[in-house]
Amino acid sequence: MNTIDVALICKALGDSNRLQIIQMLSDGEKCGCKLLEAFEITQPTLSHHMKVLCGCGLVNVRREGKWSRYSLNCETFFAFKQFIGSLECCKNENGGCDCQ
Repeated sequence: MNTIDVALICKALGDSNRLQIIQMLSDGEKCGCKLLEAFEITQPTLSHHMKVLCGCGLVNVRREGKWSRYSLNCETFFAFKQFIGSLECCKNENGGCDCQ
């Protein structure tokens, strides 16, 4: 995963509603109507959030009749986790940085 993709995901996750949506999708696919029930937002606002999450590749959408069903894109999610996990912080016992 390149830094541009990571930046897009970070930007998408910079909204608390979108973080909650990701958390809800972490236990499986959800209908847009179920996601909407969990928030005090309008359907167009939910659509905007889902467009951002799908646009950065974190969420997949599957149309089922007039309904949209959303799920995490596990490949993108795990690549993002791997990138974040590869970052390190070099701190010494005094709290300063040993990286130079």
